[in-house]
Amino acid sequence: MGMIAIDGLTKRFERRAVLDELTLSLAAGDRVALIGSNGAGKTTLFRCLLGQYRFQGTVGFDGPGNGRRRDTATLARIAFVPQLPPPLRMPVGELLKFAVNGTGADRACMDDIAAKMGIDLAEIRRRPFYRLSGGQKQKILVTIALARQAELMIFDEPAANLDPAARAVFIDLLAERKDASMLIASHRLEEVASLVNRVIELDRGKVVLDDSVVDRLKAGVFRNCRIGLAEPHPTFITALTDWGFASDNGTMYAGRIPAGDTLRFLGLLSRYASLVEHLSLDTGEV
Repeated sequence: MGMIAIDGLTKRFERRAVLDELTLSLAAGDRVALIGSNGAGKTTLFRCLLGQYRFQGTVGFDGPGNGRRRDTATLARIAFVPQLPPPLRMPVGELLKFAVNGTGADRACMDDIAAKMGIDLAEIRRRPFYRLSGGQKQKILVTIALARQAELMIFDEPAANLDPAARAVFIDLLAERKDASMLIASHRLEEVASLVNRVIELDRGKVVLDDSVVDRLKAGVFRNCRIGLAEPHPTFITALTDWGFASDNGTMYAGRIPAGDTLRFLGLLSRYASLVEHLSLDTGEV
């Protein structure tokens, strides 16, 4: 999806401006962490982008903006995961079928993503969506979103109801989606920092911070890393192996990390911090 131009966007509820003359441009390929306290306007911004609210000002996708509802062609290019799952009464199987027929989600991809996040879609296919636990609902909505070839992905606190293991998988799956622009509202900035190239903070409906996350490290710079484990842990060892680490004794691992991926790698380590007894990082050019 190309440039998104937001100009003078204002949304009021009972005379209170939740979004106040907000002006912002998002370039194709931008991956933005949207932060701010509750009531700052994050969810309202998302709803306006999706055409679910009427508003003053303009929002333009690849061209002149307007305040009307989004056309079908534009919505087909956007995947959205809300903070609060909708109270859908349809069985999970029907929801998945609708996702395939209505949004172009890939069913085989959904099965694969759901399995990685720890949910068996076949097992719950007859259960009404609204009767699932909060974590199950969120896993299904995330699964559907990631199984679509969307150009813009909007996530509103997507990991809030996920267990730690599913949250880790979700972040890794997002990192693999190099083809999509993203808007991610999260109270865990440290969790998504390695995924984004911009951090935008809202306060009382206005942009108070718009910071580009610039990779100042040259190409060809790697960090040599050694990690000592308190005990072997199969999942952690698999993750280290995927990063190209190797071990002679099963507890001390050595490898190299591209400098630009340092934050993402440290995010992985943070999920297994209790297992790490030794960690060293040094920088060298190759």
